[in-house]
Amino acid sequence: MQHEDRLRIWIEQGNVNISQLFFINYKRLGIEDVDAMLIMHMSAFNSSGNAFPTPAEFSSRMNLNVNEVSEVLQRLMQHGFLKIVQSEDTSGILHEKFSLQPLWNRITDIITVAEIKEEEDGKKISEGELFKLFEQEFGRFLSPMECESISMWLDDDEHSVEVIRAALKEAVIAQKLSLRYIDRILFEWKKKNVKTLKDVERQTKSFRTIGGRAVQKQTKSNAVKRVPFYNWLEERE
Repeated sequence: MQHEDRLRIWIEQGNVNISQLFFINYKRLGIEDVDAMLIMHMSAFNSSGNAFPTPAEFSSRMNLNVNEVSEVLQRLMQHGFLKIVQSEDTSGILHEKFSLQPLWNRITDIITVAEIKEEEDGKKISEGELFKLFEQEFGRFLSPMECESISMWLDDDEHSVEVIRAALKEAVIAQKLSLRYIDRILFEWKKKNVKTLKDVERQTKSFRTIGGRAVQKQTKSNAVKRVPFYNWLEERE
């Protein structure tokens, strides 16, 4: 999605106020306070219909002289926060105006990077908890080879943490707590395009129904009924 489109959607949805975004992020962009104040005045001028205010007009609102305003404008353009663009009116006359779109693009980049980092940090925490869960169920520390196997499920096979946790749960239910058994479960699920917890629930429910019928036939004359489970290692095409 283009920066302009994303920003437009944010504004239309009422989720983000440009001024708030600017105030939160301008320091991170290395923008001085005096430059930030000029930018806000520029936005105010633009809102009132003046898209290309002169240094004298800025100076009339700020504690800066005309030369100082010109220095700030030049600095903002040199740092890639501001540009001058041309637009044509209905009479075909060209007009110049200030555009802060480069600044909004830079702010969007910062937010996007922050979102990606937050997502990656959350994923790392989730994956770290997955390894701890395996150690809890196995009752011991995992070997380097076992850690590598789990990492391969995540990275190479692209199983989600939730699906791997579900496979571990299946192994616990079946009382076959080994990485080989769990690997077989994940292999079968991948063949059947199981990607979400809903897919897992649908798959295991189907197997338990089939398994339950088989157990009932074997125990008609037996008062003790066992909880059915699906033996993934014994599946055949």
